[in-house]
Amino acid sequence: MQIQINTDRNIKGHETFISKISEQVESALSRFSEHITRLEVHLSDANGVKFGENDKQCMIEARLENRKPIAVTHQADTLDKAIDGALVKLVKMLESTLDRLHDLERKRTDPVRI
Repeated sequence: MQIQINTDRNIKGHETFISKISEQVESALSRFSEHITRLEVHLSDANGVKFGENDKQCMIEARLENRKPIAVTHQADTLDKAIDGALVKLVKMLESTLDRLHDLERKRTDPVRI
């Protein structure tokens, strides 16, 4: 699973920060790693140096094997809360999507060809 972290001009994306987020994302989504080929995390701060309510945003796009990408967004007053919220949403969406695919495969009635 490849992880790419992108930040806007208001967020300093230094190496330690990027590494911490990569580890957090990889840990939260490890059980889906065989299905995810790539993750893109986009972090933004709408107000820059000014404080604002829910001005931090995390958007995560997961690319699944042979499927369209899945994207979630979460806004909060801190980047940590925005990332956590987006990860919770993505886990729920991945569980739902992969469970549906598993159910469809199980219900197939195609005859087995030898």
